[in-house]
Amino acid sequence: MLYESDYKLENYIIGLKWEDMPEDVREHARMCFLDLINALVLGSRSAQFRAGLKAAESVFAKGDLPVIGTEKTFNFAGATSAMGHSSNAYDLDDGHKIIRAHPGTSFIGGLLACAYEQNCTYKEFLEALIVAYEATIRFGEAVIDHYKYYHSSGTFGPFGIAAGVGKMRGYGKERLNNLLAVAEFNAPLIPAGRSVEYPSMNKDGVAFGAMIGALAVYEDAAGFVGNKHLLDGEDYKKYLDDLGEKYYITELYFKPYAGCRWGHPAIDAAKSLMQENGVKAEDIEKVVIKTFYQATRLSKIVPKTTDEAQYNIAFPVASAIVQGDFGYDQAKDEALNEPRVIEMMKRLSFEKDDEIDAMFPEHRCCRAEITLKNGQVLRGKLCEPRGEPEEHIHLDWIEEKFTRMSKAVFTDKAIEEVKALVRGPLDVKMRDVINKINDKENWK
Repeated sequence: MLYESDYKLENYIIGLKWEDMPEDVREHARMCFLDLINALVLGSRSAQFRAGLKAAESVFAKGDLPVIGTEKTFNFAGATSAMGHSSNAYDLDDGHKIIRAHPGTSFIGGLLACAYEQNCTYKEFLEALIVAYEATIRFGEAVIDHYKYYHSSGTFGPFGIAAGVGKMRGYGKERLNNLLAVAEFNAPLIPAGRSVEYPSMNKDGVAFGAMIGALAVYEDAAGFVGNKHLLDGEDYKKYLDDLGEKYYITELYFKPYAGCRWGHPAIDAAKSLMQENGVKAEDIEKVVIKTFYQATRLSKIVPKTTDEAQYNIAFPVASAIVQGDFGYDQAKDEALNEPRVIEMMKRLSFEKDDEIDAMFPEHRCCRAEITLKNGQVLRGKLCEPRGEPEEHIHLDWIEEKFTRMSKAVFTDKAIEEVKALVRGPLDVKMRDVINKINDKENWK
């Protein structure tokens, strides 16, 4: 039996209002939305998304809910599942370093499908987005505490979907508690370590987490009884103590590159050392990256698929050294056979540094050492990945990323229109927002 005091999370979800949020929380909600649009738009060009569409057509019912990047429409479960296949396809989405996972990608498909279904306003959607982040990250802390090992993003997605859907559908606290309980108990327990060691479309398990979140919504509606979620437990209520006072959404990091976050400081360490010394790729004899242990575990093989390219440390660093970036254009399947990049991979090595390793996971740092063909050795400074919360990222940073990456798929006009929508008025209907993003005239 639950007492009124036990419904702290549910009452928070129900009662959260846009007007009551601090300005930085409101800006972060818009930032997250634009960043996730970027991930969905680019992800819609992936093999994983194509597989997700085929699966959705086979498994789920037809409906009128759109999926970003295609003209096909599905019911709630189908739309959620399909977008769960695209949102993390290029590993471009936000993350939270304490839970070592990507909260936004894990629930965005379900929230967009529900927002279209309910014809929510932009403000109502952003309110649901905020509660999804706050609930998901706290749930992530409780899961790690309970099971004593790290899980991937798909584990947390069902809980975020339940929180956001319950908010937009206007559920009362008892109904919302049950939906959260069903979603939490049946969430897939995805091992984070294996996704790093064996890169594949399995990745962070986002697609399967999204499916479970959608199915939990149907099960709850059908009368399935869950009876308490993990954050109701006495040992885990502590993760709700700062609810409404501390906003985890402002502690997210944002990625300037496609691929695993653990490889980002290595990219910047090599690029910055080259820029500071006027070094070109053809000048380099070898590069040594000194980093934390987990980063050294990332794959170093010549990738055959985009997933192998993203959960890799050698290929992204070599691509950035040779081409100056590691985004969609460098991570897509068609870019994996660039001979100059493959040759540069042979010149790279990665070593664990005890001092740097002791900083992990609060700080993910590395240092680059470049030996030139003339024998000169260049040693760089300690480097952390860009886009960390300590940088106080603003919407213009996300807009620059969106413009830089989405131009491969979107027209220039569409890029500006989407940025204007994200910054725009709160009374616009989400159906209009989603339809504008999906307008075929916007896509190359």
